Amino acid sequence: MLTIGIDPHKDTHCAVAVDAVARQVATRTEPARREGWGALVAWARGRGDSERVWVMEDCRAVSGGLERFLLDHGERVVRLAPHLMAGARTGVRERGKSDPIDALAVARAALREGIENLPSAQLAGPELEVRLLVVHRERLVRQRTGLICELRWHCHDLWPELTIPRRALIARRWQARLARRLGHAPASARVQIAGDLLARVRELTRTISALTEQLTGLVQALAPQLLAERGIGPLIAAKLIGEIAGIHRFDTDAQLARLAGCAPIPVSSGRTDRHRLDRGGNRQLNHAFHMLAMCKLVNDPATAAYIAKQRHAGKTTPEALRCLKRHLVRRVFTLLHSPKLVPQTVCS
Repeated sequence: MLTIGIDPHKDTHCAVAVDAVARQVATRTEPARREGWGALVAWARGRGDSERVWVMEDCRAVSGGLERFLLDHGERVVRLAPHLMAGARTGVRERGKSDPIDALAVARAALREGIENLPSAQLAGPELEVRLLVVHRERLVRQRTGLICELRWHCHDLWPELTIPRRALIARRWQARLARRLGHAPASARVQIAGDLLARVRELTRTISALTEQLTGLVQALAPQLLAERGIGPLIAAKLIGEIAGIHRFDTDAQLARLAGCAPIPVSSGRTDRHRLDRGGNRQLNHAFHMLAMCKLVNDPATAAYIAKQRHAGKTTPEALRCLKRHLVRRVFTLLHSPKLVPQTVCS
């Protein structure tokens, strides 16, 4: 098996590959961008090894993007805690310090600790499909939003008196209504451009709807207990499945909360006892839990009562939402660990 140590930086990522006996076999440095990440994956696959694992020192502020890119492409990733690197560089024969030396030390430290003993993440099969489809759908939604914004300006220039409600143009009824109006308008360059934009918006809407149905079927097959929970729809469930990347790599819900940035950080001093927001972790997963909290707040009376109770206890609304998100992490952890439906617990 090929073990690839990564020394991540803001501008570049250096990779060093070692074999089973920790002997260096290849080195590669690429820019810390999607093009560079793709070049690293192509380089690793070009080595011809059937199995490989990527090892990253746990500094996700600069390595998170590469880690998510590798997971999206079906690669196995393990994290090496910084304290395990203590003394690792002293065992490198080459003197001095450089990115290749550090990456080599990461790979050798992982082999010394045992790859199977390190926290790992690997998406394969249906879970990888869920992750890829979620990312693709979000990309198409962003494209549609840009086209709708431009279409609105052209409609305003054509018919200043026309009022189009917010988010109306993502609905097929309004798209058909606008298409009929454009069909009866006098021919002009602006009408032609608006018609072309509308056609693209309608095509994207059909594709997005088809992707939503496909994701619903995948989530129903992988984790039907998520869809049975009040407030969790297929899109949020798919986002959770893809970003968590395998619930069984977490021993406790606290580890999942730390990954999601939902574990409050203590900032107490003297008589002041308080916590602040954790701005680290996987921000995509954090966003999924935030959207879940908003849906629960609207659709679940018990959740609304919990927020009111926290507000009455003196917490601000953001602080109460952080407490709710931490509870939801525990709830999702329990649901994903159990193949059977778990009775819903009331926030307390």
